[in-house]
Amino acid sequence: MIVRAAREGDIAATAAVAAASYAGAFGEILGAEILAGYDEAFFVRRFTEALDRLRVADDGGVVGFSLVTDRHLDMLFIAPGAQGRGVGEALLSDADARSLECFRDNHLARRFYEGQGWRLAAEYAREFAGAVREFVRYRKI
Repeated sequence: MIVRAAREGDIAATAAVAAASYAGAFGEILGAEILAGYDEAFFVRRFTEALDRLRVADDGGVVGFSLVTDRHLDMLFIAPGAQGRGVGEALLSDADARSLECFRDNHLARRFYEGQGWRLAAEYAREFAGAVREFVRYRKI
């Protein structure tokens, strides 16, 4: 597996990973109606605009990705079938990020980030997808 800059040809596969990951990780947090708006077409548009900041884990195909803006980790997702194989660790190690945000109740992600040396910096609520939701911010120490 290698981590590399995403290419235009990676966008569809990356969008598929994002849509599947959102459905798996955020189903209980956001609900089915909200998740319907975060489909592959949504992520194709987002990744087309952010291609210069998108990195992919390639293991004969896209198995995960990260998106970083100004040293803030916007997104890090692993294809459901590739979890537990070191993809997340490789992407996180590759990312030039010092902060990240995740849903407060995304316990799997929180355990992962804390296990990788990230430390809780703040807990807060903010608007996301039409409602106020609880978040946490982590900093890399």
